[in-house]
Amino acid sequence: MIPADCDVFVIGGGPAGSTAAAMLAQAGLRVVLADKDKHPRFHIGESLLPHNLPLLDRLGVRSQIETSGMRKHGIEFVSPYHGKSVRYDFGHALDKRFPYSFQVRRSSFDEVLLRNAAAKGAELFEECRVNDVAFPEQGDPVITASLADGGTRQWRARFVIDASGRDTMLASKLNVKERNPRNNSAALFGHFTNARRLEGRDEGHITIVWFDHGWFWFIPLSDGTTSVGAVCPAEVFKNRGADLESFFHSLIASSPEMADRLKDATLQGNVTATGNYSYYAKQLTGDRFLLAGDAAAFIDPVFSTGVYLAMLSGFWAAEAAQVCVAAPAKSAKALRRYEARTRGAANAFTWFIYRIRQPAMRNLFMSPRNMFRVEEAVLALLAGGIFDGWKVRGRLYIFRMIYYITKLSHLRFRLSDDPRKDVGGTRAALEN
Repeated sequence: MIPADCDVFVIGGGPAGSTAAAMLAQAGLRVVLADKDKHPRFHIGESLLPHNLPLLDRLGVRSQIETSGMRKHGIEFVSPYHGKSVRYDFGHALDKRFPYSFQVRRSSFDEVLLRNAAAKGAELFEECRVNDVAFPEQGDPVITASLADGGTRQWRARFVIDASGRDTMLASKLNVKERNPRNNSAALFGHFTNARRLEGRDEGHITIVWFDHGWFWFIPLSDGTTSVGAVCPAEVFKNRGADLESFFHSLIASSPEMADRLKDATLQGNVTATGNYSYYAKQLTGDRFLLAGDAAAFIDPVFSTGVYLAMLSGFWAAEAAQVCVAAPAKSAKALRRYEARTRGAANAFTWFIYRIRQPAMRNLFMSPRNMFRVEEAVLALLAGGIFDGWKVRGRLYIFRMIYYITKLSHLRFRLSDDPRKDVGGTRAALEN
């Protein structure tokens, strides 16, 4: 048996991989962290949730993020169907301890997490693309990677964490990656200067703007630029009939709110498109490996959950990997717990995300009422408070009941509005 070069090999230096590597190295394990890029590098997904901040505290990097991030005190929803906007303040959530978060440049944010992992003892390899991971029946996993100088290197590791992001290295290799049929979306985005923002304390709010094809994000950054993206069903992009920049501007023009906010703005750089936006891996763990962050799943970014879920899975991945290395007999239990926690965290948001374009959901968000403190519970969810116990979960179930009642009333109105309509699809309509 050839001795392992490291205890844990982490593929990918984004929020999930850097978090896991930092915690494992801090625990005294031999960790190799490989990322295909040279940092800093561009990445989309600039909005953090308030519950990201305790995670940054655990890593010891919060002060570094505060110096470059823009404070985000809440969310604004804008609906052309209601002719108004509604603002929600995180300070009004059921749990008042998390009143703000940050909008960040991911190039800077991710580099802070990556360098923190190296400072804690992880051996870092940038511009190192992992091409294959072999799992022999006897012996440790073998990782093969291409280096920046054109060479190839192999490592043996006792355990592998795949945090390769949207590359989904192991999920693709194992053929367990599935597109999400309930949320088949794509995105188009760019960065603008001189965009019209909210004023005063609300300047850092993330704004969600509904329009006929989907929704826009509007994320102000501290350097004066604003990240703007359109998320639409994939078929909208297939029939665009124009170059990306022209098509992006046409989408902006179709939304009076976005057109007004960007009328004096200047696009910086290129417009970028990303497809296959929502997916998940049917299998998150296996013999001597697990999947974390976007390598495991990615859900619609409407509630800015990406970085939060990635970092959570990074902490949990580190816990599971530590058990698998130190006590292999307990591996199965540790990996089952990891998978349950990771899927449970994503599922806490997906019920809302699948329905965010539904008229009934828009009506509820645009006409907030705090009966039974339901609005405070929804705010807690939007802040990332998915582990706040039954005081939140119970009220979210009440919100679901209100949603279904609202949806049923919409259906009855449509049917009564035109008695010739076929009512055979009623059950299908109510399934959402």
